[in-house]
Amino acid sequence: MFFERRLNVKVNRYLNTYLNTNIENMIYLIGGPPKCGKTTLAKTFSKSAGIPWVSTDTLQCVIQPYMDKETLSEKFPTSAQRCKDNDEKYSKYSTQEIVDAYKIQAETAYQAIEMFVECEIVDGNDYIVEGYHIEPELAEKLKSKFPDKIKNIFLVKSDTDKFVADIKKSTTPNDWIIARTHDDETFSKIAEMICEYGNYFKTESEKYGFDVLNMDDDFEIKIQEAVDYLMRK
Repeated sequence: MFFERRLNVKVNRYLNTYLNTNIENMIYLIGGPPKCGKTTLAKTFSKSAGIPWVSTDTLQCVIQPYMDKETLSEKFPTSAQRCKDNDEKYSKYSTQEIVDAYKIQAETAYQAIEMFVECEIVDGNDYIVEGYHIEPELAEKLKSKFPDKIKNIFLVKSDTDKFVADIKKSTTPNDWIIARTHDDETFSKIAEMICEYGNYFKTESEKYGFDVLNMDDDFEIKIQEAVDYLMRK
């Protein structure tokens, strides 16, 4: 693929230089299921530390046009599952099918995220990268390659009832749950999916010894705790 070849040229050109220098920069990875506070954390941390941030959704949009059109639905099953609204989607697919689709779509973006991270590291830049595509497996791979340049945290939720109550009070503009959900039963199904997906992140994080922050209660306080953790040397 064109983007892959071009980025690999840049990475290979500077990687040896990076390995022989002591550039003090850091890449901050924020992962977890949708609607657990990743974007809020990224924006808050970015403002506090003066570090730019990018969503992995953006990186996914960059690579999608270059993918084989015949395998798009296979590589991006979450996009393929999109229906006219959430009520239709959660009637058509089980929560496990939706979680599995997220995991496949996350893995599809791995290489793009790796290349982005490597380019920012070799150029000596600090950067925040957030999104559900940041899975513990990917974080471990990047930490193994750049042991002193990666810091990560994962945000999850586990209380389905509280999730439903909180999401109905959301003031987020164009919130994809509020805007596309009409049946109360669907809100509960979405909450089950988010918490089920969170269990996956928690289990995988424990495997690699990564920190997980439960965002069910005291959301603003937890965001500040996460900022403090990421800023800690």
